[in-house]
Amino acid sequence: MIASLIITLRETLEMALIIGIIFRYLQKSNQLEYKKYVYWGIITGLIVSVSGALLINSLSILFEGRIEQIFEGVIMIIGAVLLTTMILWMLNQKNITQELEEKLQMQVKNTHKFGVFSVVFVSILREGIETVLFLGATRFSEEENSLLGAIIGILVAIILGIFIFQGTSKINLKFFFTLTSYFLIIIAAGLLAHGIHEFQEAGIIPITIEHIYDINFILDEKGTFGSFLKGLFGYNGNPSLIETIAYSFYMVVIFTVWRYLKMKNLHKNKSNNPKSHQKETQLTTKQISS
Repeated sequence: MIASLIITLRETLEMALIIGIIFRYLQKSNQLEYKKYVYWGIITGLIVSVSGALLINSLSILFEGRIEQIFEGVIMIIGAVLLTTMILWMLNQKNITQELEEKLQMQVKNTHKFGVFSVVFVSILREGIETVLFLGATRFSEEENSLLGAIIGILVAIILGIFIFQGTSKINLKFFFTLTSYFLIIIAAGLLAHGIHEFQEAGIIPITIEHIYDINFILDEKGTFGSFLKGLFGYNGNPSLIETIAYSFYMVVIFTVWRYLKMKNLHKNKSNNPKSHQKETQLTTKQISS
């Protein structure tokens, strides 16, 4: 449940910020006649995303046995890959607001009503499809129902988004996205390991050593706390050798790349602003609404 909550909280807040940025731009540029196309883009993007969720759920019900194991393994690994690329992509994005406004400006300037709709639709659909795949992957790996966590995450994100754009709250979004990125990396590592486990069950990947250790007698992965750790961190009380290698290798590589990109961005900022001191930036309501 916690993994689903973190995923929907982050993805829905990203959606809320995108929508807020779009409406702010239209209001600042006095182009409010395009608002209806924004609404249609949001609604259509959400409908297509929900349809994708229903499709994945329907397929998971239809498949049985080995095919089901392969299907779940594929969804888990796709989810892990998308989570990873999304986190690394976000790390390199410093001007998301500017890029989004430039796209809208181009469409509005040329009076492309469908273009405005497309910008909104693609932005919402991207976040929606990511959420659908992430939730589908975590649902297969969690022992408990993830629906409640997903709903709570969505509601909290909507409330935060409203507070931000109504000027009633100050939220350090840089800290929020950094913190959730750490959790998502761990979740992605767990999804990768679970996906490999499903492929081993299906006979696609050799097991080699079935259990390199077994500590379920200490912390049962099917128990209350064990299930919580399994859903959030990918805990496995008796992993195979290949699962353990994949999990460990992923963690080492992703944090190495993470550190490299952060250092690269730091050096880039220093070279662009040699006389300025580097400070932690906080995205506040005042900054968004200015």
